[in-house]
Amino acid sequence: MRSFVLTFQSAGTPSLNQPIDLVIFDCDGVLIDSEVISARMLVAELATRNVHITMDYVAHHFLGRSYPVVLQQIRKEFGVDLPPEFETAYRASLLSAFEAELRPIDGVREVIENLGVDYCLATSSSPPRLARSLEITGLTDLFAGRTTTASEVAHGKPAPDLFLLAAEKHGVAPERCLVIEDSENGIKAGLAAGMEVYRFIGGSHLSGLLNSATATAGAAQLFASFGEFFQLRPDLKNNGN
Repeated sequence: MRSFVLTFQSAGTPSLNQPIDLVIFDCDGVLIDSEVISARMLVAELATRNVHITMDYVAHHFLGRSYPVVLQQIRKEFGVDLPPEFETAYRASLLSAFEAELRPIDGVREVIENLGVDYCLATSSSPPRLARSLEITGLTDLFAGRTTTASEVAHGKPAPDLFLLAAEKHGVAPERCLVIEDSENGIKAGLAAGMEVYRFIGGSHLSGLLNSATATAGAAQLFASFGEFFQLRPDLKNNGN
């Protein structure tokens, strides 16, 4: 994984420029600490097909993207058409690793349970992978009827389709949505949708990112712990009123 230098924005100054009615969470790398596992398994599975890539390559080309995009990139870069059985083997090895290693991101349940506005999940993951990931991490109850996947739209991230559909499902205008993303492609998608975007960098796959002025990637705020969330947006907390 590449090493960067990040300058963290202070959580002491709330961003209250636009009222928010819907918080849209990405899943992998935001709700669940899955990206480092996914990257490791993809690198290993591609090596069995004589396609050799690094974790850095995965971070640059695949973070926040759907599986069909991975296929397109491998075909373009290496001239290899991965057969259907590759996806079957990859997903099987990935889910096996998830069963043993997958954990929720610290503090995310507490934030969601204390939100004073509506929320949902929008992800590039397939519906079966999403369902099992939420089960393993104990988050299923929080997102019943609140999920949107890339399988429902024509164009995945960095196109805005996924986030626009999520907002449409909840009847909220894009400008009143806050997207929580970890990937640059996800940030681009949220901004293209006309939404406010915060970048979460607390996942294991981003643990080497420290002190870079470009780390926000266009997001309005950068935060590394969900313990900071309501410091950034105290207006989104349910205060029992």
